[in-house]
Amino acid sequence: MYIFDIANYFLELINLIGTYECKADAKGRMMMPSAFKKQLAPVLQEGFVIKRAVFQSCLELYPMEEWNLMMQKINKLNRFKKKNNDFIRRFTAGVKVVELDASGRILIPKDLFEFAGIKKQLVMSSSVNIIEIWDKDKYEKEINEAAEDFGDLAEEVMGNIEFDELS
Repeated sequence: MYIFDIANYFLELINLIGTYECKADAKGRMMMPSAFKKQLAPVLQEGFVIKRAVFQSCLELYPMEEWNLMMQKINKLNRFKKKNNDFIRRFTAGVKVVELDASGRILIPKDLFEFAGIKKQLVMSSSVNIIEIWDKDKYEKEINEAAEDFGDLAEEVMGNIEFDELS
């Protein structure tokens, strides 16, 4: 197995777990929670891609290998179809490569910091194998508003799945 294959193997096994409150400093740096660092240990040195979320005003932090898998899927789109080209442009708008510094912090670029409306308090929340980064107040509002409809959503999304299909 090649190193690239090993990293993909480990990444496919990683389903990130956790929601953590953090603070950003005046320069926009935030400390990566130690629980995420432990879960991401096999791919931590590869870096991350940070981007605007598609549906909410938050950010998405992709481990580099996960980003590469996403780009493999997106690169299969026919760029001679205008909708595909528009989607690719919008999906990748503002994308930046970021790494942990020697102190275990990630610098959130200013334009993305502003897009997400992050003040100082933020929340890092797992979303399968990416991490969402939210302004704390926006995150709490989103979770509280979504709680009312979550039962209906769960039934619609998961209600028709047979449990043996999931294994």
